[in-house]
Amino acid sequence: MQASAEMPPPVGVAREMGNAIRAILAPNPSPMTHWGTNTYLLGTRRLAVIDPGPDDPAHLAAILRALEPGQSISHILVTHAHLDHSPLAARISGETGAPVMAYGDAEAGRSAVMAQLAEAGGIGGGEGVDTDFTPDLLLCDGETVTGDDWQITAHWTPGHFGNHLSFQWGGDVFSGDLVMGWASTLISPPDGDLTQFHASCARLGGLQATRLLPGHGAPVANPAARIDWLRGHRDTRERAILGALTDGPADAHTLAARIYSDTSPALLPAAARNVLAHLLDLMQKSRVTPLHPLRPDCAFSLMSDPETHR
Repeated sequence: MQASAEMPPPVGVAREMGNAIRAILAPNPSPMTHWGTNTYLLGTRRLAVIDPGPDDPAHLAAILRALEPGQSISHILVTHAHLDHSPLAARISGETGAPVMAYGDAEAGRSAVMAQLAEAGGIGGGEGVDTDFTPDLLLCDGETVTGDDWQITAHWTPGHFGNHLSFQWGGDVFSGDLVMGWASTLISPPDGDLTQFHASCARLGGLQATRLLPGHGAPVANPAARIDWLRGHRDTRERAILGALTDGPADAHTLAARIYSDTSPALLPAAARNVLAHLLDLMQKSRVTPLHPLRPDCAFSLMSDPETHR
């Protein structure tokens, strides 16, 4: 992870971000959410709420308090169905009548490999998934949502989560948890998919955004450089896993213990999930193969001639 030296903004206060955007920080700081969730308001009259945040009465009150005379909420847009992003959507919709819009429910967008892994059982995970999330309207990849003085395009960008959307408004892209400035992205199967993550980073880079507005932390002022760093970070970890597999087949937990040798034992389960994400990606690249039917604890080996797959 890459820590930020910036100070957190005040909680519950609408901050001007430029380009008809305001941000409100939710009161849910943690090691996984940094300062807390960023809820964004877009527009000047009939507003879009982007990532309502956790189901917290104080945060609901802060969002409604931010409405100025003549303003109302017309749309509620959700990047993905994690408990720190989506649960408040239903309550805001009940207060305002605005529809909740997203790619789908908590299992939408899951790849065939991740669906197979989940069906095998024993995977665990599901870190903070909002299993009750059901949008009123489904957004397709590339679909445009129009307000009275704004127009935003939804881009399907899975990787951190299968139903993850990023939203583009001019040069700004609301990137959810796909790309953030303060930390690398959590990718935890079966909700997280490293193969999808790589594709989504390339997709996000192709949008040529001038600024990313992430779900947590400060805006990312140089999106291209940050995306390159994140992809390079994953490439470094991939090389370490392939190197460890030259000693013979191993499962994710064994590999994590070898690679993360300086990591606290309490953090090794999380490290093993990261290694599993890489193994599944390498399997789809035909660089490694599972020695048993796909399941969380199966061992993987290098392909017989990995040079042919470089």
